[in-house]
Amino acid sequence: MPANEEVMSDTVRSLSIVRKLSFSVGHFLNDLCASMWFTYLLVFYHSVLGFRDTNAGVLLLIGQVADGICTPLIGYESDQSPGCGNYGKRKTWHLVGTLSVVLSFSFIFNQCLGCDFSTPQWVSLLYFCPFIVVFQFGWAATQISHLSLIPEMVTCEHAKVELTAYRYAFTVVANITVYALAYLLFHVQAGQDDDTLGPADIPIFRNLAFIVLGIGALFSAIFHLGTKESKRDVNRHEDEHRIQNNVNEEEEERTPLLSRPPSSYLQWKCWLRQPSFYQVALLYMSTRLIVNLSQTYISMYLINTLGLPKKYIATIPLVMYVSGFLSSFIMKPLSKFIGKCLTYLLGLLLILAFSYWVLLDGHMGQRVFGAAVLLGAGSATILVISLAMTAELISNQTQSGAFVYGAMSFTDKLANGLAVMVIQTLHPCHTALCCPDCVWFYHYVMVIVTGGVAVVAALALCSILIWPIRIRQRAVPVTYENETRDR
Repeated sequence: MPANEEVMSDTVRSLSIVRKLSFSVGHFLNDLCASMWFTYLLVFYHSVLGFRDTNAGVLLLIGQVADGICTPLIGYESDQSPGCGNYGKRKTWHLVGTLSVVLSFSFIFNQCLGCDFSTPQWVSLLYFCPFIVVFQFGWAATQISHLSLIPEMVTCEHAKVELTAYRYAFTVVANITVYALAYLLFHVQAGQDDDTLGPADIPIFRNLAFIVLGIGALFSAIFHLGTKESKRDVNRHEDEHRIQNNVNEEEEERTPLLSRPPSSYLQWKCWLRQPSFYQVALLYMSTRLIVNLSQTYISMYLINTLGLPKKYIATIPLVMYVSGFLSSFIMKPLSKFIGKCLTYLLGLLLILAFSYWVLLDGHMGQRVFGAAVLLGAGSATILVISLAMTAELISNQTQSGAFVYGAMSFTDKLANGLAVMVIQTLHPCHTALCCPDCVWFYHYVMVIVTGGVAVVAALALCSILIWPIRIRQRAVPVTYENETRDR
């Protein structure tokens, strides 16, 4: 092996297992809170607090819009700001986000202070809105700063997939933790004869939120203690590209001068002129729609369509994420063997199989466990690969990586919020007590949000197969050499 390749290989493998694990738990608090947000928000406000369908949808929409607006702004500021001293700009934003989440989340899953069930719902809406906005700001700051570290810590494509898989493995662990805790809390309350959700379940969701915050804060501390962000990461990143350039120097010398792409970097405006940016954005948005909407409406589907006891809103999501956790271990070798696109297609086929099963089997009962395995494995696969494709799009353009992640998240959050609001508006009932029409309503919601959106994701994947992800250099107006002369 040539000396340059040996140095490059050693540099790529320099990330220790301890550093990988400490980085991977940095999103654990966000994942715990997101699991409760998407799975239990509508259930809590509609079935427990008795909010109208549209009011519960408005709260979720406000949260998604706030998150969608914050993500690109935070992404831009994260790229531009130097951070607090030597602490690192990504970790600084991560710390700000963590504190915001810890201070606001417990108020969301509790009855408003001084309110009772005779309080007008618009008063409760005004009470919850500030806490939701602060929570979504903090969630966005933590997410964008954490994702932006991936292309800065590693540059090898398979290493990015591996680090993303590690990260998603802990995402799955976080979801498993939430559903296991929910199951235990519901089990403690099993002495009650009522198997339906109601105001008596407020303490369950409140205690679950407090436990989630305690566990998440501990893992955030591990991330900040074990993950080092410094100028050395940037220097190492630059050294790897210099080594790669030396490895390919002989080949480049044989390349005609006019065919060489300029050594340039992208600012945030330049991304808007990149076709691959929109290809990956559509794929990422479709992926998040499948994952988040299925997670949001699975509880309503279990209770209203299948008529299962309330403990199933903990056990079925638990089965989904256990299957997703197990599938995350085979993603790296599978994507390395057949490629990211085919691995994503395999995940889509599992999603479509789940959708077809739900469509044909309107009274599946206990067979829902088998369907949950398909949905969990498929969701894990497409989510990890979509994140890996986003990291591939950014490649060595880490100076604007946070903006890219923020823009992707903006499309995701806005689409999710609007989709939930449309579904809630079309709901046949407008009170906490559902009518027989709800049975088929949630049945078709689960089919459309999985199978229907999977078709859109398949079209986005086809565009990437036809026009692979790459940076079009002619769209970049500023080169490194030009900027150097300007200085």
